[in-house]
Amino acid sequence: MKAKMIFSGTIALLAFASCGNSNQANQETALQEYPVIALNRQVANMQSVYPATIKGQEDIEVKPRVDGYIEAIYVDEGSVVKAGQALFKINSPASEQSLTSAKASVNSEKARVNTAKVDVDRYRPLAEKGIVSEVQLLTYENAYETALATLQQAEATLKNAQATISWTTVTSPVNGVVGSIPYRTGSLVNSSNTLTTIANTGNVYAYFSLNERKLMDFLDGVEGSTQSEKIKNMPPVTLVLSDGSEYEAKGRIETITGTVDITTGSANFRAEFPNQSGKLRSGTSGKIIIPKVLEDVFVIPQKATFSQQDKVLVFRLQGDSVSQQIISVQTMPNGQDYAVTGGLTDGDKIVSDGVATLRNGMKISVKTNLTAYN
Repeated sequence: MKAKMIFSGTIALLAFASCGNSNQANQETALQEYPVIALNRQVANMQSVYPATIKGQEDIEVKPRVDGYIEAIYVDEGSVVKAGQALFKINSPASEQSLTSAKASVNSEKARVNTAKVDVDRYRPLAEKGIVSEVQLLTYENAYETALATLQQAEATLKNAQATISWTTVTSPVNGVVGSIPYRTGSLVNSSNTLTTIANTGNVYAYFSLNERKLMDFLDGVEGSTQSEKIKNMPPVTLVLSDGSEYEAKGRIETITGTVDITTGSANFRAEFPNQSGKLRSGTSGKIIIPKVLEDVFVIPQKATFSQQDKVLVFRLQGDSVSQQIISVQTMPNGQDYAVTGGLTDGDKIVSDGVATLRNGMKISVKTNLTAYN
């Protein structure tokens, strides 16, 4: 009886152990679920962002044309001025002395001309009567002509001196905004000193650059057989200001340098923006946004990808397992998605999340809510 009870207990223990092993095997063979998305081609609105420097349409250095010291400053930094408006007054003793000397020379030469003319008028009748020789008359006539020529030279010198004196009033060459004024009243200045800069900001230029590879990609995506045709077909661009806000007016790309800078490997672009409000100031910085439309691409979340040796990959579903697939991507403006331009085809399905726990060839269970990603 005792042996029978022991045998029954052993059977019970074996049955229990067998049940436990079966449950453990089922747990080991259970596949982990992953979300999977089906790929549909769509249009992706892309954009490229480049740092930019803002400059006035004209940034003109104002320099004195005469040496002297600043007698008066008529404007302040940041003032809006008109072309021809007085900015500075230069006291130039040397210019004043030149003017005084030129005036004296003109008066002296006028007197010499008058004297020579009197001699000619006096000797001409005498020569006609034979009282004096023709040679004597010719000598006085030559002296008169020489005096006239010398007077003309003195008058030209006077005009130059008067022009030089007019330069002591320094005026604005264009309409614009006054920049910094590094000099003050009493400062000694000469023609090599920049008194200020006048920025014509009715329209402003935004300068930015693209490296050689991006330049080729950009130009290839614009219609036109020549660079000038491509520039005409380029889309309007957006300017983002330093505070992160978008400037209210759109700009147009006007020029692209014909050569790539060998030191930077980049080509320079210039976009023009209207600035009637004067909001944009020369010397400020911002960012240029160039829109671009990609057609027939797949849009996937960045979290569905991983990187290996500078390559972007996804796990593509094949039956009940996954395989690694290298893809070509461009970052979407939202910073969360990629536009896939190569490596995937219509009908592909990829794991959309949790890729860090996957391995190539691993079997998975697909979550039932399989949807397209938009």
